[in-house]
Amino acid sequence: MIENCAALTIAGSDSGGGAGIQADLKTFSALGVFGTSVITAITAQNLSGVFAVQAIDPAVVQKQLQAVLEGFPIKAIKTGMLLSAEIIEVIAQTLFNYNEIPLVIDPVFAATSGSKLIRDDAVWHLQEKLFPLAVLVTPNIPEAEILLGEKLENRCDLEQAAKKLFERFNVPVLMKGGHLPDLAVDILVDAGGLEPFASELIRGVNNHGSGCTLASAIAAALAKGESLRQAVKTAKTYITEALKNSLLLAPGLRVINHFPQ
Repeated sequence: MIENCAALTIAGSDSGGGAGIQADLKTFSALGVFGTSVITAITAQNLSGVFAVQAIDPAVVQKQLQAVLEGFPIKAIKTGMLLSAEIIEVIAQTLFNYNEIPLVIDPVFAATSGSKLIRDDAVWHLQEKLFPLAVLVTPNIPEAEILLGEKLENRCDLEQAAKKLFERFNVPVLMKGGHLPDLAVDILVDAGGLEPFASELIRGVNNHGSGCTLASAIAAALAKGESLRQAVKTAKTYITEALKNSLLLAPGLRVINHFPQ
């Protein structure tokens, strides 16, 4: 059942349906939130990789964003793939006037396959223009390594990285541990300190889109009025169930089930 609140995803389109705008909208619906979207780029991709990327004109991105914010009672916003400095600039300029709406930033730098999803000059703009507007930033290990310029290999490294990023940007950070080989733990650091969110490690499932799904689940929970820590807990439970109750699309191919119940 969709509740009387709406959330917005600003991200790229994944033709494979497992990540990006498609994953975000499925997640919003699964968690009872009306989903709206601003598309920043179109990708040609499947579970093997990304084969083409076409950016949307920044002016069109801005028009999409303004139309949604003026036309719907948006209670939370999540960003994913933003691709270019120009796109980030128009998003930051617009969202500056809507700073009462909680913003969750998933700093998408690359696809699971390794394909690059942000231009080099855009990383600086993301940190300087958008991070200050956020209530939460959700980097995975490769993204945090780029932001910090250092290698992360274990849970202790994740905890230190989350603390460093929080101190650097003065924004709560959820370090996603999905790339660790032996446990599924995410580390939240905010003004209240450090809190781990651990779950069983689900094997045998292609986890393409898991980061998008987690961040959009947090945004959905925030839209429904949950506190940040409760929203992270809600989202962690949701992504764990989505992986545990995966869809068997073909022999040997299991993917995230965004409607696990």
